[in-house]
Amino acid sequence: MQMKELILSLVTGLFIGAVFQGFKLPVPAPPMLAGVMGIFGIYAGAKAWTWIVEWWASR
Repeated sequence: MQMKELILSLVTGLFIGAVFQGFKLPVPAPPMLAGVMGIFGIYAGAKAWTWIVEWWASR
């Protein structure tokens, strides 16, 4: 991942959060720890799937 993508993601998230707060809408994100664990789970699952497919293909 490039730094440009990370910064763009952060800026977009900050902007969307501010817009939702400005309109007094609930923030479209799960609670802090649950959200972080969900994102980590998605990432770990994708990496595990890639590893399993490569392992299976090399057999």
